[in-house]
Amino acid sequence: MALQLVCGLFLLWNILPGLLGFQTPPIAWVYYELFEIGAVLALILGVVVNASVLRHSLRRQRAAEKSLRLASGAFMDVLEERFDEWGLTPAERDVALFAIKGLSVSEIAAMRATSEGTVKAQSNAIYRKAGVTGRPQLLSLFIEDLMDDSAAQIAAQ
Repeated sequence: MALQLVCGLFLLWNILPGLLGFQTPPIAWVYYELFEIGAVLALILGVVVNASVLRHSLRRQRAAEKSLRLASGAFMDVLEERFDEWGLTPAERDVALFAIKGLSVSEIAAMRATSEGTVKAQSNAIYRKAGVTGRPQLLSLFIEDLMDDSAAQIAAQ
């Protein structure tokens, strides 16, 4: 960047005196042309370096997005495993998933086209089967599983 700045200043130094109407000491043509060639090469080098940095950044972004997708898939796998362990019915699985996503009882009832009482009964059955007393504890079970998986992955590296 510093080299590009110097080159840009040189090109401005060459143009501005003529536009503003004042004189600058002349430079020998050999040095002047060499400096112009150097300036152009430095600007081209800057474009190449910036393209390389952009390509590297895009690769890192794609890798991060892939990791996020894998983590999302891993979370769904953990959910399914736990739901299987607890023997949840399909309706209970839906309610548990919506509860973990943070939806309220009334929102879950509206989405499932059932009454709030039904959702509350299913939630209580889920909590009983999971061995927890409420939604925060239910969610903490999955967070612990993900943290254990993350710690295991870090230890493996």
